[in-house]
Amino acid sequence: MTSTPSSSATTNVMLAIFEKKTTQIDLYRPLRNYIAFHYSEREAQNLEDDLQTLKQLRSDLERQPDPSLPTRRDLLQNYYKALCLVETRFPISPDKDHINSVTFVWHDAFKNKQKASQQNIHLEKAAVLFNLGAVYSQIGLSYDRATVDGRRQASHAFIAAAGAFAFLRDNAATKASIGSSTTVDLSVECAGMLERLMLAQAQESVFENTIAKGSTPGVCAKISRQVGLYYEEALAAANSPTLNQHFDKAWVSHMQLKAALFFAEACYRYGLELHEKEEIAEEIAWLKSGISALAESKKSTRGAAAQILDAISKLEANLNRNLERAMKENDRVYLMRVPSASSLPPLPAFAMVKPMAMSEVLDASKEKMFASLVPDSSAKALSRYTEMVDDIIRTQAEKLQQASELTRVRLKEMDLPESILALEGNFTLPTDLKEDVEAVQISGGPAGLEAELQQLRDLRRVNQEILVHIDELLQKEAREDSQFRSQFGTRWTRPQSSTLTKNLQDRLSRFAANLKQASDSDARIERSVREHSALMSILDRHPIESALPTLARPIMSLDANEDAILGALKQSLRQLEMLGAQRAGLEDMLKEMKRKDDILPKLMTSTGSYEDLFRKEISKYDLISEDIGHNIEAQEQLLLQIQAQNDEFAAIFNLEDYKASREKCYKQIQAAIAKYREIKDNINEGLKFYVTLQDAITNVKQQCSDFVMTRNIQCQEMIEDVHKQMAGLNFQDSKNSAAYNYPSAGSQSQRSGSQQQTDPRPQTPYYRPPEQPGYAHPPPYSTQQMPPPYHAPPQAGSPYPPPQAGSPYPPPQQQPPASHEYGQPAYPGWRGPYYNAQQSGSHPRPPYTIPPQYPPNQSGYYKPQ
Repeated sequence: MTSTPSSSATTNVMLAIFEKKTTQIDLYRPLRNYIAFHYSEREAQNLEDDLQTLKQLRSDLERQPDPSLPTRRDLLQNYYKALCLVETRFPISPDKDHINSVTFVWHDAFKNKQKASQQNIHLEKAAVLFNLGAVYSQIGLSYDRATVDGRRQASHAFIAAAGAFAFLRDNAATKASIGSSTTVDLSVECAGMLERLMLAQAQESVFENTIAKGSTPGVCAKISRQVGLYYEEALAAANSPTLNQHFDKAWVSHMQLKAALFFAEACYRYGLELHEKEEIAEEIAWLKSGISALAESKKSTRGAAAQILDAISKLEANLNRNLERAMKENDRVYLMRVPSASSLPPLPAFAMVKPMAMSEVLDASKEKMFASLVPDSSAKALSRYTEMVDDIIRTQAEKLQQASELTRVRLKEMDLPESILALEGNFTLPTDLKEDVEAVQISGGPAGLEAELQQLRDLRRVNQEILVHIDELLQKEAREDSQFRSQFGTRWTRPQSSTLTKNLQDRLSRFAANLKQASDSDARIERSVREHSALMSILDRHPIESALPTLARPIMSLDANEDAILGALKQSLRQLEMLGAQRAGLEDMLKEMKRKDDILPKLMTSTGSYEDLFRKEISKYDLISEDIGHNIEAQEQLLLQIQAQNDEFAAIFNLEDYKASREKCYKQIQAAIAKYREIKDNINEGLKFYVTLQDAITNVKQQCSDFVMTRNIQCQEMIEDVHKQMAGLNFQDSKNSAAYNYPSAGSQSQRSGSQQQTDPRPQTPYYRPPEQPGYAHPPPYSTQQMPPPYHAPPQAGSPYPPPQAGSPYPPPQQQPPASHEYGQPAYPGWRGPYYNAQQSGSHPRPPYTIPPQYPPNQSGYYKPQ
């Protein structure tokens, strides 16, 4: 049954399951007769209410489904508990001493013409569990998934449906499938498939809520991927030999499309996260994988709902749009190599749902129905027998596990089968070492260090060029000031440039010293790369296993029997592997025997000694216990044989020398990785240093430009006034002409007051710069009050603390005080940890985040000439 939620805004279609249909049956009369015959008529009369309750439950079950789904659910749960009580007290079977007049008939839920007919209660219990799962699925579909609460309730209902089908698979499906009259819908395979399908729909509801809440792309990608995995598992089960002809093609198409849709959705969401991290190459690969999956799924759309096809089309458009954007960025900026789809790791997934535990929901231990029919002695006897079985299972399972562990330890001591694989050319690195090498190679490896060193050189050159440009600006302004001072003499009353730019010159000197120290660090890094290039070259080997030593055959052999020795050792290892597989089968057989070992019907109908029944029943475990003993004994003999054969093998093929050379190679690889990481970290630190330093120098350059511009404007105004004075046009007295004198800070207020009384001209500064955010209007220059940072006193001592341990680059400068005149810090962009230890965590993003050439004009830190 397919349906959509009531809201038209929700496009996702989900599936629900119809209940199985049954035929009318009378349980009242056969069970009452059994009680009267085996117990007494009085007992039958005492249990009349219980019998009537059971009759009513079965009658309600036979009717058409109730209009209220929760009512139907409660009916199925109560009837299943009653069946559990009936099973332990009334033996229903074709046996003449049992209740043999009751035959349960149930039709297949998916192929109604097929039906099962059995004279045992297992079919009845399995069918009720199936219908319980079906009703839960219908409840889930009935909620309005256009709302947050509706999606949450739907998810809970689908989780309960999955729990019902899982309970059916684990507890009733096997027993119900015994015999010639069975239906596929009650098989273990079908129950498992329906459980996966319900989990997929529950996870899908959670995903819809996750999207509605606006969770991060990474979280959405993990949840979406798990939805796809559940649908993939359900699809695989539906295509198994048992079920591939049982379901409607529309169901198969639905699961196939949903699996592809949510895989592609995970690719899309994961791509968004990768784009934020600027991992463009991997983003492109995942987007292509998602598009490929959708294109493949659209080949099988028979019977698929239009809503799913529409969702696929929209998602495909989004994937293509993001792919086009990512490819353009990669071609223009990042220039990264796009990995193949086969090399991508599995998408991360996170399961938010699991089947509801139905054991408590369906627990009948507290029910009082037919309680008087079970004597305490029978219950205690059953418990004692169960303890006996558990003891046997536990003892034999421990023996099997100890044997498997012994095999693993002995083979590791003999270096098997690794030594044989090495002889055949199948080299392997230890897992942790292999992962470290792959991480180095993914990051570019030693061969990629030169490109990063070039990035260091480029950044150092740019910083040096900016410093040179700043110095030229200040020198030019100083020369012009000196020229006018020589021309006009004492009439040129403004402060000398060297007085105003002293702090700037000091800071430029410190920057130059920083660059010199960083240049020395760069040289040490380059020297380290050259000195250790031979050591690190092993990391550029592809595959890395090609660098491992080989285990070769002996050059000369006296009797030429190495092939026979090697063949005998391989044969013994194959036999050992067969014994291990046999142990695994024996362990599974033990668990299966225990699961099927139900002596309650025999216990309740037995008239002899319980001990005799126990001895007879427990004896069925003797054969498998003997098989376990034979297996362990055969393994012990075989391990002794393998030890002798391996000693001979090691002597002929000089295995000890090979192990020594292999360990030496491992250590060389580890040393190369450590040195590569050290150099890589130093280069990254250098890149961050230069980027942050460039930001600081750029701010100083802007301040110098502002200073030069202001001085030029004041120069022009002063030239005009000097010319007027020289032409006799200045009619102000010497007190009023003091506008060009630069008094101390203490006389500033007196000068201002005098000007207000005698100076008829408007009291405005010679130059009012255009208003900019964060800048105040600077006053005319004076010796004591000039725009920061020019009047800031130099800091005592060295501005740089001693270099930090392990750092090849100069430490950060202290942040200069904020400019009260301009209304902002002197270094608005100086935020890196190398320059401001008090403002950690907010340094600018480096422009070089990938091994290939840096992109042009990125972030303003570096622009190639």
